[in-house]
Amino acid sequence: MRRVGLVLLLVVTLIGVAAWLARAAERRILFPARRAGDASALLASAGGEQLWLDAGGARTEAWLLPARAGRSAPAALVIYTHGNGELIDDWASAWDEPRSWGLSVLLVEYPGYGRSGGSPSEAGIAATILAAYDTAAKRPEVDPGRIIAYGRSLGGGAASVLAAQRTLAALVLESTFTSVRDIAKSLRVPGFLVPDPFDSVSRLAAFRGPTLIVHGERDEVVPVAHGRALHDALPQSELVIFRDCGHNDCPRPWPKLREFLASHELL
Repeated sequence: MRRVGLVLLLVVTLIGVAAWLARAAERRILFPARRAGDASALLASAGGEQLWLDAGGARTEAWLLPARAGRSAPAALVIYTHGNGELIDDWASAWDEPRSWGLSVLLVEYPGYGRSGGSPSEAGIAATILAAYDTAAKRPEVDPGRIIAYGRSLGGGAASVLAAQRTLAALVLESTFTSVRDIAKSLRVPGFLVPDPFDSVSRLAAFRGPTLIVHGERDEVVPVAHGRALHDALPQSELVIFRDCGHNDCPRPWPKLREFLASHELL
């Protein structure tokens, strides 16, 4: 009997270790955090301002890129959250065109990425994005009634946090999943092994603001079915599918974004 008990204990221990290893592997896949050195020259060339956010026990970086000269303040603000393998450095110049329309942009880094402290997790990213919103909404050059969250891929999960917990004028989701657990299930990975579910559908259940969903038909990372499911879950949303691209090669949807924002009087 004692031997049976020892065997059961060993089996339970091995299962626990296997589960821990699987969860650790999931974190490495979901958050392939890149570090980065000094980017002051890049920030200066973009005409931006470096901000530091203290949230969730980490000091996290953000870049505020103002609307281009000649536009009246306060301006509408896009809070942008990038994909899991990217940095805010990658997006400093990509927003030049929308800034020429009169938009300010806040690029928010994740804990453990770039020059930011801490380590990435859903809780840490949620705390950071909420702190980013609260900081930006107090800035005199920002119109707090025209704050738009724009999340790409993993960043869509972060943008969904804002939609659930702060007042947004609009929401944009690009190449975003319904939840990380849904992706895991499609790969035959049990949901309980996913410590950071980023359940966008649940978070957005009560959101009724204007929503634009953009997805590539050939997306091999987050299948387009996720974009369609998000659209179905958000009756007020508009879905745009790019037919000839995947996850990372779609053109910037600036013409559609401008049309969307203008139609809701956000420009």
